[in-house]
Amino acid sequence: MNYFLYYQYAVTFLLIAVMTNFVINSFAYNSLSRFKLPSKFLKNNPLVSILIPARNEDKNIGRCLRSLTRQDYNNIEILVLDDSSDDATGRIINEWSKKDSRIKLIEGKPLLQGWKGKCYACHQLSRHAKGDYLIFTDADTIHSSCSVSSAIAALVINDLDALSVFPKQIMVTIHERMVVIFINLVIMALMPIPLIRKTSNPILSIANGQFILFKRKIYNTIGGHESIKNDIVEDVAISRQVKRCGFRFAIFDGKDSVYCRMYKGFREVVRGFSKFIFASMNYNVLEMTAVISFIIILFLIPLLLFSVGFYIVRWPLIININLLIQISIIFIIRIVMTFRFKSRIMDIVLHPLSMFYIMALSVNSVYQAKYGSGIYWKDRIYKIDDGAESNKKIDI
Repeated sequence: MNYFLYYQYAVTFLLIAVMTNFVINSFAYNSLSRFKLPSKFLKNNPLVSILIPARNEDKNIGRCLRSLTRQDYNNIEILVLDDSSDDATGRIINEWSKKDSRIKLIEGKPLLQGWKGKCYACHQLSRHAKGDYLIFTDADTIHSSCSVSSAIAALVINDLDALSVFPKQIMVTIHERMVVIFINLVIMALMPIPLIRKTSNPILSIANGQFILFKRKIYNTIGGHESIKNDIVEDVAISRQVKRCGFRFAIFDGKDSVYCRMYKGFREVVRGFSKFIFASMNYNVLEMTAVISFIIILFLIPLLLFSVGFYIVRWPLIININLLIQISIIFIIRIVMTFRFKSRIMDIVLHPLSMFYIMALSVNSVYQAKYGSGIYWKDRIYKIDDGAESNKKIDI
């Protein structure tokens, strides 16, 4: 029992540390909408290139382009690359380019060996861009009228070289709600947000490919997407490349500026998270096991142990006190996140289910990469050993 008590003390200590980090992050994770462009910048009025890779996005690209044409910063060009789509994506982009001269359709080239699809699409877009600033954003995003100006303002005011914005995630089905919220949990509870900006350690970095902004000269200096061309989690990889090269990088909360429904339904959730969970651990099974075990020990096991103690075993008082502290911290974090990100209150009590989803998806991510057909995304299958890809479709 002594060892079990020491274990409980250790978990309580770790959760108190997590809670402290969460409080700090609550203040450090600045909302993008609070930043306004200084008059000096408006006077110079530099060109901003908005770059959108699009593969089979005919259901999304129109809404994205409509929102970008309504920006309050007007000196923009909007370049959209049709990445070998087999739906109406190219036609829709072409129709928008006729309505607004700032929009240009770029026909993507066939994917080269050794590249991942999005990296190559972004690389091609950068070669056509003319702006002093480059914004890479996804075709399924919707932007408020100030998303571009606020992002540039955040970059300039904070003296940054690059930044990433985490959009407000639209979650509809139970599968989306149980899994997508995990991204916010990792950012708010486990990432030391102030250190992302203040340290040069590339490990202390995270980004969201739905919105990344670079100074053009910095993007070129770090080697652009070519420097991380074989990374399937390209957003995190390029943020680390920025820091590896000694430049300043930070993340911002875009809940009032950019919106995205990342995945639609169970199948997309499985494919999406299976794509990047194992990849984010460098395809290392030991690292993956350690990280997921750590998360489960902190955010799930206390709930299970308390249930066991309530219905089956009568724990000593000191054990119950520790478990109550641990559970209180877990639910305080979930409650604050629910109100900050305006998610459903009901999902707070479904927190254990969310953890089981993450465990299952982590196992599937390893299986698909090492023993299955490979990593599936956007009708391509990637092998983790050589970066090869196929257009063969599979079901998960």
